[in-house]
Amino acid sequence: MTTRVTGGCLCGAVRFECGEAPIAARACWCRDCQYLAAGNATVNAIFRSATFRATGEVQEYVGRADSGTVMRRAFCTACGTPLFSRSESRPGLVVVRVGALDEPARYRPEGFIWTASAPPWGLLDETLPNCAGQPAPLPS
Repeated sequence: MTTRVTGGCLCGAVRFECGEAPIAARACWCRDCQYLAAGNATVNAIFRSATFRATGEVQEYVGRADSGTVMRRAFCTACGTPLFSRSESRPGLVVVRVGALDEPARYRPEGFIWTASAPPWGLLDETLPNCAGQPAPLPS
């Protein structure tokens, strides 16, 4: 049975879906993610890009992440909602902001990454794996 995961932006102009469950979900404290999440960590679900489809107009911001890789971060052109990103070094994966999913409660973070960049007040779950920087690559 295939799991269909859906989501979109705040205004509804962009919709996306993936034909399978994410391969991981984690919270990221890198400085770029703090900008995207108004000072907090982003919570992300990582999907294989082969079954990921998006409709609607998105704008991309292209920049270099703390890891050194070039990231393409997509957001809605109408309401500005951060939606998903792709790494040029991992083209087989797409990282979706859990807050943009229709059912965000289904994808609790399994760990925290870039914890060395978290502010002193940043919340971490010490019962989950924590990585000070970039974790090992996930399989695409």
